[in-house]
Amino acid sequence: MALLFEPLQIRSIELKNRIVVSPMCQYSSEDGFANDWHLVHLGSRAVGGAGLVFTEATAVSPEGRITLSDLGIWKDDHIDFLKRITTFIENNGAVPAIQLAHAGRKASHHVPWKGSAVLTDEKGAWQTFAPSAIAYKETDLLPKAMTTDDIKKVINDFSNAAKRAMQAGFKIIEIHAAHGYLLNEFMSPLSNIRTDEYGGSFENRIRLLLEIVATTRKIISNELPLFVRISATDWVEGGWTEDDSVKLAAILKNNDVDVIDCSTGGNISTQNISVSPLYQVPFAEKIKKETGILTGAVGIITTAQQAEEILTKQQADLILLARQFLRDPYFPLHAARELTVDVPWPEQYDRAKKY
Repeated sequence: MALLFEPLQIRSIELKNRIVVSPMCQYSSEDGFANDWHLVHLGSRAVGGAGLVFTEATAVSPEGRITLSDLGIWKDDHIDFLKRITTFIENNGAVPAIQLAHAGRKASHHVPWKGSAVLTDEKGAWQTFAPSAIAYKETDLLPKAMTTDDIKKVINDFSNAAKRAMQAGFKIIEIHAAHGYLLNEFMSPLSNIRTDEYGGSFENRIRLLLEIVATTRKIISNELPLFVRISATDWVEGGWTEDDSVKLAAILKNNDVDVIDCSTGGNISTQNISVSPLYQVPFAEKIKKETGILTGAVGIITTAQQAEEILTKQQADLILLARQFLRDPYFPLHAARELTVDVPWPEQYDRAKKY
């Protein structure tokens, strides 16, 4: 049996394989509501054989959206359609998961196919928030440095979002602390120059993340897995480093986090990243080997052979695919054939399995 198709038990949840649909923003919501696009997009990846299917980054508050078209979970009305999606995913053999997010200073933008520019007041712009009044780019609006009350509200927003996620039927929650969004902004000394208990030292800069982890764990109990996505490095001198990530991962492990989803970058606009296939895998490997926590590998993983090799070398425990799943919703079924593994196909498609 190829390792890619070995089951993985995490707390009470068993994944049928190691293939994960990575969170991928669809920018297709109105007022945060999921709709038929999300049902078909996420549902087809479950039909295609993924073991774990994540929603896109799902905003815990309206001001936490990247764009006006982001998926949301900040009100109870969002639950019903999300429940329809999680039911379909489970009925097709995959585990439904949600990534909870707040965009911080990178909020209030147009969708990518409209240029991703900062929204104007006429287009519905809102005040953005950050640990410090430092913009991501010079052309961005200056974010408001968060007060202690603002921070308390964010913690409460994540907590309420986690409660709604449970009501909607999600079996795994991932806290988004990567890619230059709010929690990542707090972690990096280049975007956080606060002088209170949420800034300065490493311990202070990770405080908000740990507080959100703690409240989320209380809500989901000890039965369900908790993931955290991090940017393992800022790719900028003087910023967050891979050694910081190892230190953080060890702390998160001791705080009942089960998996570190290892991405990189996105917090500093002057980052210098040399992008190539598998370029982020070494970060997952380092964190896994130095802390013993389960890790997920991401970043231009496009073939079954690449995924299998990562697992064989014990560089990670899960393989998260994004763009490859956009190209091929049935990647797991095709990967099984390439690796000569016999996996069940949906009954409706079974007649196409051999010929």
